[in-house]
Amino acid sequence: MKINHLGIATKGIEEALKFWEESLGLENVHTEVVEDQKVRVAMLPIGESRVELLEPTADDSPISKFLEKRGGGIHHVAVEVEDIEASLAKLKEKGMRLIDEKPRIGAEGCLVAFVHPAASGGVLLELVQTVNSDDAS
Repeated sequence: MKINHLGIATKGIEEALKFWEESLGLENVHTEVVEDQKVRVAMLPIGESRVELLEPTADDSPISKFLEKRGGGIHHVAVEVEDIEASLAKLKEKGMRLIDEKPRIGAEGCLVAFVHPAASGGVLLELVQTVNSDDAS
């Protein structure tokens, strides 16, 4: 396993990119809207992981709610797994509280599922299975 990305909630990706690109020299390699989550994402590789900037596209987006409660900042940690179905089954078997019992399609076509912060010490955890695990290495 490895950290796939750190999700960072922001009110505006363009403004956030100024810091990440201009100050740190990171490159935005992918931007897309994930309709299911009502969010626009930008991916910036850093080492073998990435920073994922998250901007809400609707007032009822989970990111809008997060921003209202906590302001901008780290929203979640995403861990890459080889088999998301098996990982979810193992967590469920151990009694861990899941937000998603079945994976769904996330950014870049990856399979994703969220583990409730109550199960992971207060951190929202995202499990990610890349479309082609050979591309992830």
